[in-house]
Amino acid sequence: MKRDVTTTVLGAASLLGLAVVLGLSLTSPLDVNQGSLVRLMFVHVPEAWLSYLAYGGTGLFGLLYLIQRRRHWDRLAMASGEIGLLFTLATIVGGMLWAKPTWGTYWVWDARLTTTALSLVVYGGYLLIRSLIDDPERRARVSAVVGIVGTLYVPVNYMAVEWWRGVHQTQTLKLLGGVRWDAAPVYLPTLLLSVASFTVLYFFLLRLRGILAAREEAREERELTGVTGLEVARG
Repeated sequence: MKRDVTTTVLGAASLLGLAVVLGLSLTSPLDVNQGSLVRLMFVHVPEAWLSYLAYGGTGLFGLLYLIQRRRHWDRLAMASGEIGLLFTLATIVGGMLWAKPTWGTYWVWDARLTTTALSLVVYGGYLLIRSLIDDPERRARVSAVVGIVGTLYVPVNYMAVEWWRGVHQTQTLKLLGGVRWDAAPVYLPTLLLSVASFTVLYFFLLRLRGILAAREEAREERELTGVTGLEVARG
């Protein structure tokens, strides 16, 4: 089997980056108000970012499929959707662990949390639709449309804390209306490194899952061709 150098490099880079982030986060100073809980930021925020990136990728790859009709884009859209769903679950779990000691409860139906939970329904439905449609071309077309529409979740979820009042804090790193960092400056380098490491991790997982999906698809096509050939021979 030919060695995939790109996948190996991405995997090694993400592992190294995450190891450095772990060391920096454990040695970062305690926050005046939250104490050691502030260290959850170095995982929780990048997890949320990765889910945004993955859902954006699902929409982008779906659009590319509709334009070019290449199954390669459909496989990447599916892979990105799975990654987004996984890291949304991780974001929710991390948020709950942070919420209990700060809010006194694991969950509230805040606008940010509610829209995050709804994304599980949207992208869980996306993957369910893929499993229910047997025809590959029709499955790719339908899921591409769902994936494109589903990307509306990203801006709505990001702006939820600005549009609707709730218990969830506003963005620590504001990107709209001028970039602003609303936390102690000492935490910013570690957070940026963590976001970068999680971004590399996304591309590693995307490439790895895309390769596995291509192999699964090739195996299914061989099995289908074998069955068809056997039926012709018997006929």
